[in-house]
Amino acid sequence: MIKDIIVNLSVTKEGSVVGKYAVSVAAALEAHLTGIAFIYDPIVPISGAGYIPGEIIETQRDDNETAAEAAIKSFTAATDQAGISAEPLMTSASLAGAGDRFARMARRFDLAIVGQSQPDISSVEQIIGETTLFESGRPMIMVPYIQKAPFTTDNVMICWDDSRTAARAVADAIPIIGKGRVEIVIVTNERGKEDEIEGADIGQHLARHGFKVNVHRISGGDIDVGDALLSHAADSGADLMVMGGYGHSRLREFVLGGATRSIFESMTVPVLMSH
Repeated sequence: MIKDIIVNLSVTKEGSVVGKYAVSVAAALEAHLTGIAFIYDPIVPISGAGYIPGEIIETQRDDNETAAEAAIKSFTAATDQAGISAEPLMTSASLAGAGDRFARMARRFDLAIVGQSQPDISSVEQIIGETTLFESGRPMIMVPYIQKAPFTTDNVMICWDDSRTAARAVADAIPIIGKGRVEIVIVTNERGKEDEIEGADIGQHLARHGFKVNVHRISGGDIDVGDALLSHAADSGADLMVMGGYGHSRLREFVLGGATRSIFESMTVPVLMSH
């Protein structure tokens, strides 16, 4: 059961989407929700003389604190309106260290929710999402920055490739996806195997949990697997995608697998990922 959720609240002016979606998740699952707003350390360029004016540092620090306070205020208003159990928290972090800080917090929760990075606005959400996926040890829902609809699981799309991470994602999704329609989607570039029903075993497993399951096989052709999945999600009207997250760390920098990177960059529906 999912009873304790943490969400990273975006502190950009356009960043209330993830908080509102997280509130709808907590309301649907009757869970407690903790909202984290980071007060980011100032990033100040050094002048040619090596002097950093103190007022520049203070102005940035004040602006960052004001942004975090605004995120907390929006979160509190949304949780009050929804009538859920919630706790807002502000904490300081550097832009580089926020991902590690949030991932460590998320280890003590059932589910983490993060927002997709908005192009040309801020890359910190990307860092937090990647680090949470690979370092928290918990399932993560990433919310598109264009998301408008609240959380629903009427039509859940499970991306299945018979891997360990996909199996982990399915197990993590079972307490979340309710009793709506579940479609298992398998992307293949192979021909001549239309008579084989890949994914039947995982479909039977989910059916034993009471889900209404369909297994669907799509041909990826020459396009990226992630793009094929996103295209099918749009065509099928999926409310939530479920998939394993691939990648590894290299000198503290995360290297995402191809499909995972495509989803991170181009998602159009919320995605539950596990690693």
